[in-house]
Amino acid sequence: MATQRKDLGFDYPRAHSRIGPATIARGAEVARRLQEEYPGAPAPSLNFRDPYQCVVAISLSAQTTDDNVNKVLPELFERYPDATALADADLEDLERIIHSLGFYHNKAKNLLGLARMSVATFDGQIPDTMDALIRLPGVARKTANLVLAESFGKVEGIAVDTHVFRLSHKLGLSRAKTPAQTEGDLCKVFAYEHWYRVNFEMITHGRRICVAGRPQCGACVLRDLCPSSCA
Repeated sequence: MATQRKDLGFDYPRAHSRIGPATIARGAEVARRLQEEYPGAPAPSLNFRDPYQCVVAISLSAQTTDDNVNKVLPELFERYPDATALADADLEDLERIIHSLGFYHNKAKNLLGLARMSVATFDGQIPDTMDALIRLPGVARKTANLVLAESFGKVEGIAVDTHVFRLSHKLGLSRAKTPAQTEGDLCKVFAYEHWYRVNFEMITHGRRICVAGRPQCGACVLRDLCPSSCA
């Protein structure tokens, strides 16, 4: 059975859908099979070394691939190695560096805002709590969950990106309409000890097998569990 909220010592989004024993059992089997399919320690595909680089890299990854983000990070971090340097960046220079990622106007503005709030409010550091992280411009729960887990070793939720959102609904684990509501459902479906792994495993599965618009159901280890399977 999934770990209850009262046992965790922090708040995550309340479950939106009605999560019953059958869904929790399906989630446990999904977690077991994904771990078997993708063994080994989960590893981020973005290149970063510290909390500052982590939050910047993840913020830039929206609506593009991690490979594309990794291509711009060396120049970005060489010119702006920390939040203090980034807070003084020229907006046009930032836009030039990240232009290839798309949505570069908004992303550059968010990076500047993030860095300036870090300097003004957190002494140039990236905060290590959910409440503080989501105050930073451009940082929602998905980014905050990843930063907490990767930079501070705190697992306080499940980061719901497009892959996790799609798989959750295809597998019948959530009917929620928003990422935050879906996160609440998944935190109820999966036992706490699975939250960190299943995040990476669902993303990997969404990229390799359950691809948007062209799922490879015949090669999917979850096909007999999936109400949406075409196999």
